[in-house]
This record gives sequence, structure tokens and C-alpha cells, in this order.
Amino acid sequence: MSSEEDNWRGYEWTALSVTTIGALLASIQGSALLIALPEILTHLQTDFITIMWVLLGYLLVTTALVPVVGRLADMFGRKRLYNAGFAIFTLGSLLCGLSQPQFHGWDLVGYRLIQGVGGALLFTNSAAIVTDAFRKGRVGLGLGVNQIAFAAGFMLGPVIGGILTAISWQLVFLVNVPLGVAGTIWGILRLREPVLLPARQSFDWPGSLTFTVGLGSLLSAVSLVAFPLINAVYVYALFVCSFIGLGAFFLVERRAAQPMLDFRLFQDKLFSFACAANALNSLARGAVLFVLIFFLQGPYGLDPLWAGIMMAPFGAAFMLIGPVSGYLSDSYGSRGLATTGLLISALGLLGLSTVVSTTPYWLLAFYMALMGGGSGFFGSPNTNAVMSSVVPEKRGTAAGINALLMNTGQMLSIAIAFPLVLSRIPLDVMFQVFLYGGGMHGTSLAIFETGMSQAFLASFVLTLMAAAVSAMRPAHSFGALGG
Repeated sequence: MSSEEDNWRGYEWTALSVTTIGALLASIQGSALLIALPEILTHLQTDFITIMWVLLGYLLVTTALVPVVGRLADMFGRKRLYNAGFAIFTLGSLLCGLSQPQFHGWDLVGYRLIQGVGGALLFTNSAAIVTDAFRKGRVGLGLGVNQIAFAAGFMLGPVIGGILTAISWQLVFLVNVPLGVAGTIWGILRLREPVLLPARQSFDWPGSLTFTVGLGSLLSAVSLVAFPLINAVYVYALFVCSFIGLGAFFLVERRAAQPMLDFRLFQDKLFSFACAANALNSLARGAVLFVLIFFLQGPYGLDPLWAGIMMAPFGAAFMLIGPVSGYLSDSYGSRGLATTGLLISALGLLGLSTVVSTTPYWLLAFYMALMGGGSGFFGSPNTNAVMSSVVPEKRGTAAGINALLMNTGQMLSIAIAFPLVLSRIPLDVMFQVFLYGGGMHGTSLAIFETGMSQAFLASFVLTLMAAAVSAMRPAHSFGALGG
């Protein structure tokens, strides 16, 4: 092996170490925060509406910005934007930890939006950096290992959140600061910009602005339909804003010399079918983990910490299978692996649709492991297909489109599932279960179990649709793709 090859192999794992820190930060933060919510609500003297915006605001900002970030990364470099994401996420974490009771939680909502900007920069560029760093025939391995960090963070988050919250809820955010600073410095020192940046490209500001306003309004409205916590007039106003914003976006993009979203990428069948399968899978799976947390805290009667710990089979299976499927995809392509993963997930969802409060935990754990393992089998090969089917200078845009479809699918999934599960349960019961656990009885229990079964059956059907779409992608070898 030549010294140049040795140097490149060394950089593969260096780049992966940077993206792994970012993945751990984001995934631990998400699951640990759920455990800290009761303490946050009490300390900041806030209410359920504000707490929901603490959760949803981050996802809204991240989803609306990922395609914009993808285009910027292709223009100005992934290294710059990824490191900026580390810094912004760290700043947002510091501010979140300094939130004060006199603002009743709304300062925390604002700081979470700052975190969301950083999260969009990290999330969009992660897969592109790994794809740039790993040579042809090894990209799936890199993406699979990167997937371990997300799964590990998801599993460790509830435990870390429980320990830190017992000391102080602020530590759930402040623990990110030293890790974020270390990640920023490490990224600045070690990341490279392997793709030659284009000269004299203009950024599509009108398209980016209209898209962000339109999609942000749409997702906000959809979220408020799922959680009817404010006057319906505001929801209708948001839908109108989304219609105007997205309508203006499509008009602007038709005339843009260098549009924000390059729809020509969809002319590639592998890219198109992989993105479509990802969108359908996200629509099917996005609300599943939230519904399971409600189930474990409601019918199962667990507190938030133990509910999070009991979700470990999903993350463990995801973590074990992801690198294997990614490695195999480098040799065998994505079609068979991704489609098989979706079918395994569908079996897990079908099993979950039969779960009730008297179901033994070992059986529930088996269904969660099936779904997690199937998701791990699907994720790395499918992302490999998306990223390897485009030329290197378009990988930022491709990653942004893929992340947009995934995040939008997750939010729409919540909007579909939660009315099925919770719409006829009194708000005070829902509030008690989500924040404190402690059980659910009588009519509320029967309504919840029926709604949960319907939600999981809907997810099962959507996952079968995703598998059908996945199977339609052309057969391929990753060694023949990409730049």
C-alpha cells in the first residue's frame, strides 16, 4: 500500500471521528431532553404548550434549513459549514442551560431554535463529509459506522439525562459545551475540503427565503393540528402563509439561473427511488418512538427514565446492524439490502400493532428489535445510494434533499399518528403521562391502545409501500457510481 493510500485511509477515520462527535451530541441531546422535561417545566414555571415548542421548534428549524445548508455547502465548503454548526450548536446549548424562570420557558424555546440552526449545519454535512472522505467501495462502511453514533446516543441519552437531571436539569444542555468546543477545534484542525469549490456561483436568496418561510409555516401548522394547543385562526393563517411561500418558491425556481434545489438530480433513477423510499420510511417511522414512549409511560406505568431505558432494544439492534449493512452495500449495492430492511421493519410494526398493556416486555422488546434492526439494515445502504449517485460537487445538495425528505416525513408522521392515539384523551391525562409517567387506566387506556394499534398498522402499510418503491431502484454496484 502506497504512502498516499495510507494517508487517505488515515483521513477516512479522522473525518469519521469528527462526524461521530456531532452525531453523538445531537442524538444524546434529543433523548436526554425528554427525561429532563418535568424538571424544566417546574423550574421555569412554564406550561405544556411551551414545553412542546421546546421539542418541536428544534425540529422545525432543522427541517426548514437543511436544503439551504446543502446548497451553501456545495458553494462554500462542507468543512466551514460543519465547523460553524458545531460552534452554533454549542452556543445554543450554553444559552439553553442559562434559561431563566422569569421568561417562563420562552427564552429556552428561542435558544433551542439556535441549536436547530447548528443541528441543520451538522446533520446536512455529516453524510457528505463521510462520502467525500471514504474511497469508492468503502462509503457504506463509513456511513454504517457513523450510524453507530446516532444509535449509541439514543440509547445512552435517557441514562445520561436521568443522572444529570438528578443533579441539575441545566447540565443536560451544558454537558454539550465542552464536547462541542472539542468537536469544533478537532474539525478545524483535521477536516479537509476534498472537493474543488466552484468559482463565481450565485446563491438563490429569493428561493431560499420563500422556501424556508413556506415550509416552516407548513410544518408549524401541521404540528399544531397534531397538538391543538392554540386558537385555530393561527393555524389557518400558517397554512395560508405556507401556500403563498411555497407557491412563490416554485415560481422563483423556474427563473433562477442557479436554483437552491437542483431538481435535475431526480432524473437519476437510483437517486429518485432511494429518496422516495427514505421519505416513505420516515413517514412510517417518525412517530413510532414517541408513541412507544407514551405507551411505556402510560399503559406500562413507567417513569420517563425507565421508559427511555426500556427503548434500548431498538437502538441496540440499529447499532449492531447498521455497520454490517453499510459494509455489505459497498459490495452488493443497496436494492436488496434496503428493501429487506424495510420488510423486517414492517414485521416489527405489525407486531407492535398487537401490543397492549398486558403484553410481556420480552415480546415488546422483540418487536422493537425487529423494527430497529430493519431500520439499520435500510439506513446505511439507502444513504450510500443517495450520496454515491451524484457527482461530488452536488453531494451537499443531495444530502440536503435527503435530510429534508426524512425530517418532513417524521413531522408529518407525528401529525398523523398523534391524533389517532391521543385526540380523545383529556389534555390533563396526556400532560401527566408525557411528563411524569405513572400509568393510564379505564377509558383512556382503551382509547390509547386502539389508537396505537391503528397508528402502527398505518406505519406497517407505509413501510410496505416504501419497500415496493425501494425494490424499483435499478440494480447497481457502488464501485461504478459517483465521482
